[in-house]
Amino acid sequence: MPRDDTLAGIDSRTVDTDRLETHYLESGTPNGADKTEGTVVFIHGNVSSSRFFEDVMTDLPAGYRAIAPDLRGYGDSETKPIDATNGLRDFEADLRALFAELDLEEPVTLVGWSNGGGVAMRYTIDNPEAVANLVLINPLSPYGFGGTKDEEGTPCFDDYAGSGGGLGNEEFVAGLAERDRGEEGQSSPRKVLRTFYVDPSYVFDEEREGSYLTGMLDTATGDENYPGDAVESENWPGVAPGENGVNNAISPKYCSLEEIVDVDPDEKPPVLWIRGDSDQIVSNESVFDVGTLGRMGQVPDWPGEDVFPPQPMVDQTRAVLEDYANAGGEFEEVVFGNTGHAPHVEVPGDFRDELEGVLDG
Repeated sequence: MPRDDTLAGIDSRTVDTDRLETHYLESGTPNGADKTEGTVVFIHGNVSSSRFFEDVMTDLPAGYRAIAPDLRGYGDSETKPIDATNGLRDFEADLRALFAELDLEEPVTLVGWSNGGGVAMRYTIDNPEAVANLVLINPLSPYGFGGTKDEEGTPCFDDYAGSGGGLGNEEFVAGLAERDRGEEGQSSPRKVLRTFYVDPSYVFDEEREGSYLTGMLDTATGDENYPGDAVESENWPGVAPGENGVNNAISPKYCSLEEIVDVDPDEKPPVLWIRGDSDQIVSNESVFDVGTLGRMGQVPDWPGEDVFPPQPMVDQTRAVLEDYANAGGEFEEVVFGNTGHAPHVEVPGDFRDELEGVLDG
């Protein structure tokens, strides 16, 4: 159902596509209106929703239409299983169905945050002619999340142990399932929001924090959604990816976004890569990566740096984007200081300036 608590200037809508009942937020100039400049599509990350984009959607340049959908299993969209063996293609196909239902004018500007950056890359790989610009905010590495050890995305083990649905924090998942809005516990959703989604020095507006927390709690949990299922492994740390759920869909076993390099040079959209310099979720030493936790002594029997180092996520993204540029594309990296995983929330004015630069060409 549409929401009644959006910011001024934001409309909440729900539409049935041939794949999913999809909720989305909308602002700006609709299709067919005079002076339509184009459409900007904001794609949220894991354990979040379109709510995280409301603030930046309220002040886009004149003539632009903004769309921010809730992906399957998130926000106010329908919950359906995620087939991890397709990588991120379930989300991509849902987007294509939504765009067709809304009759969006193409090409669009895709803005993908975290896992949403992975979805945006997947969409660009498969539909490059439909993408005018690609903006990646602290994106998922092109080699997925966890279980790889170098810039080339070499897996630590053949079964991709150390990635996937078996590594979800049980306390955090329980907090989501119970819709816990409290402040107790190091892994409560509110604590995770304050500590890891943003730089720890960032202070939320109380009302906005409440909305973002709701966006986290509106995450479908379980083996078919977040975090997903798992199988036992003889390799450290004892679990490998299953075949269902979002954390398996972003495992390097199924997620291969380095293919973006191979997009035809004539169809490669320019890429703006924005990241916060204090991001703890997507970094070269992510505290959500079991390699980092093993090095810190928080996961026992770590096999060591040679076997399972922290995944160099930022270095992997930079290497792939440099290959993308060498293959006929172009990219720019922008780093915001004292900023964590959510620059569009922490420094919305600076983020808008960068986005407007993209839209102005």
